[in-house]
Amino acid sequence: MLKRQFDKTKLPSRHVTEGPERAPHRSYLYAMGLSEEEIHQPLVGVATCWNEAAPCNIALSRQAQAVKLGVKAAAGTPREFTTITVTDGIAMGHEGMRSSLASREAIADTVELTMRGHSYDAIVGLAGCDKSLPGMMMAMVRLNVPSVFIYGGSILPGKAPQVDEIPEDFRTRDLTVQDMFEAVGRHQNNQLSDAALDMLERVACPSAGACGGQFTANTMACVSEAIGLALFNSSGMPAPYESRDQYGEASGQAVMDLIEKDIRARDIVTLKSLQNAARVVACTGGSTNAGLHLPAIAHEAGIEFYLDDVCEIFRDTPYFVDLKPGGKYVAKDLYDAGGLPVVMNELRKAGLIHEDCMTASGGSVGEELDKVTRKADGRVIYPVETPITKTGGVVGLKGNLAPQGAIVKVAGIAAEDQVFTGPARVFESEEEAFAAVKARSYQEGEVLVIRNEGPAGGPGMREMLATTAALSGQGMGKKVALITDGRFSGATRGFCVGHVGPEAAHGGPIALLRDGDMITIDAVKGELTVDLSDDDLAARKASWAGPRETIYASGSLWKFAQLVGETYKGAVTHPGGKAEKHEYMDL
Repeated sequence: MLKRQFDKTKLPSRHVTEGPERAPHRSYLYAMGLSEEEIHQPLVGVATCWNEAAPCNIALSRQAQAVKLGVKAAAGTPREFTTITVTDGIAMGHEGMRSSLASREAIADTVELTMRGHSYDAIVGLAGCDKSLPGMMMAMVRLNVPSVFIYGGSILPGKAPQVDEIPEDFRTRDLTVQDMFEAVGRHQNNQLSDAALDMLERVACPSAGACGGQFTANTMACVSEAIGLALFNSSGMPAPYESRDQYGEASGQAVMDLIEKDIRARDIVTLKSLQNAARVVACTGGSTNAGLHLPAIAHEAGIEFYLDDVCEIFRDTPYFVDLKPGGKYVAKDLYDAGGLPVVMNELRKAGLIHEDCMTASGGSVGEELDKVTRKADGRVIYPVETPITKTGGVVGLKGNLAPQGAIVKVAGIAAEDQVFTGPARVFESEEEAFAAVKARSYQEGEVLVIRNEGPAGGPGMREMLATTAALSGQGMGKKVALITDGRFSGATRGFCVGHVGPEAAHGGPIALLRDGDMITIDAVKGELTVDLSDDDLAARKASWAGPRETIYASGSLWKFAQLVGETYKGAVTHPGGKAEKHEYMDL
């Protein structure tokens, strides 16, 4: 069989491999065992976030080898490289969480720099945990090269020992890391013994893979398929399944097809495909973090797709996939029920999907969905005609407390519990709030306010899972509400409002709140208000002492705080696609 030929005169790698003046460069490639034929083929970056920090990333290196086989089989030369990951499950609840959102930018930056520095022609990117997924996709869109994304896969569900020491509700459900954070709350409440906690922590996370519920990693994995950067159904299979390799090989071959057809990332990531992705987040009850990451991905393409736009889609999308934390099931169950293609077919039936969007396969969304034969099972995936609720699992809020918006996950919260009014209990940091929760020094009916946790003011926009999980573990998840200019984990449940903007460090209304101010959160109307007049807020702003000083006066977090923009625009750190003066592929 004749190998297909590629015209290197139009590919970036020509700067490294072609012509007499590139003999020094080629000598380096020969030093790594490449043949003459391999040197003159397209060079494909195979980027992974492999590390030994957490189970989310541990399987990525093996999966990258399958990608390389696919690239080679399709007449390409793969060049594997790695970038960082900060894993939220490890970083959660302490200073380490400040590194999480900043790592998204670092991933995008380091992938971009590696691709540019070595003049690679295309990329297959593998990521496994929270910020690494949007970070990798942002790099693809920023570079605008032929790109295929692969999720490393989810963790298998944990099972508790069937012993009396462990409460029955833990014994009768699949376990995820969310359950461990909530177990801490039970333990603090003297409802779980030391021995039971010890047993649960040993079995909750039994394999490689990212958190099993519809938390941030699985939400953004679904986004990767819906937006078109990943092959359909590639994100669903759990990480330990070695049969994932077939998706790796197929992705390696797919990126070579994209090079041949000159289909680039921004041919795939368009306003319509971003809208498709937001639909999928809504109907699966996905993480509120999608409200941060979708605008950031759009920004790389020069598309204005802000928190308001995301939330508008959330508002009129039915919620019909029953996944944790609001529902019952985990990622493996969704995969067993047919995965995201079945979900998207349900959206298609309701006319809620743009079918003409391009995908990494080279075909359109509609063409890919035409191949789907499975139907909604009515257990994990409900028919779109009979959803769990008629509006999305995530809701946007606005009002005099959040002029730039805020976001709340309502999946699993009954309609009558989606309005909450109570007096503010203000905390200046997550540590203050967690200490109060641990000591039970708060009152039922209060709205706990955690400020100074925004992207600039934190710095780093930490997630608050430790605090919210402790509240749930204490049985207070429905009896108090919580608002913050920081973020919530995709695993958070309860009435918790994040991304309140402007953040406190920028003098937003959240900076002006005092204990006892009456706050109303109305997820039905989409409002977040405080019972203060414009004059009251102006008077408080006039006497505001300014942003809280942080201990981060140098280093990467200081740099992030200086550069980061507004939350509603994705908390991005550079001007984005609109400001570009060149195309990397065309240099």
